[in-house]
Amino acid sequence: MPSDLTLKTMNGIHRALLKISGGRVGWEASKMPVLELTTTGRKSGQSRSVMLTSPLQEGSTVVVVASRGGDDDHPAWFLNLRDNPDVEVSLKGAPKQRMRARIATPEERARMWPLVVADHKNYAGYQTKTTREIPLVLLEPAT
Repeated sequence: MPSDLTLKTMNGIHRALLKISGGRVGWEASKMPVLELTTTGRKSGQSRSVMLTSPLQEGSTVVVVASRGGDDDHPAWFLNLRDNPDVEVSLKGAPKQRMRARIATPEERARMWPLVVADHKNYAGYQTKTTREIPLVLLEPAT
C-alpha cells in the first residue's frame, strides 16, 4: 500500500501540474472530476488539504471514496473529517465552498457503491485488498 510520503508526494506533483498548467490540466483524473478537500487536522488543529477524485455527484452532493488504495487503514483526511465534519471543497478549481462531510449510511452506501464501481472498477479492486469496508463520504453544502 502507498506510504504517507508517497501519497503526499503524489499530491504535491498534482498541485504542481495544476500550477504549471495554469489550471488547464489536472482537474480531471480517470474520467472523474478532481477536488481539493480541506479538513482540520484532528491532532494539530491546522488546515490540511488533499486532492481527491469524485466518482459520483448527486445534485449538490459530492461523493468521495476513503479507499487509500485498498490499505487496511483509513486515510488521514477521512479521520480528520470524521472528527470535524466542517470542510472546504474546491471542485474542479472553483472557489472554495464550505461544506459538511458525513459518512454514507449503510443504505446509502448499498445504493451508491454499485454506481461508483460500475464506472470506476479500481475502487472494486481496492475493496478486495482490505477487510475494512471502504467508506463513501458525502460532501454537502453547509447551511
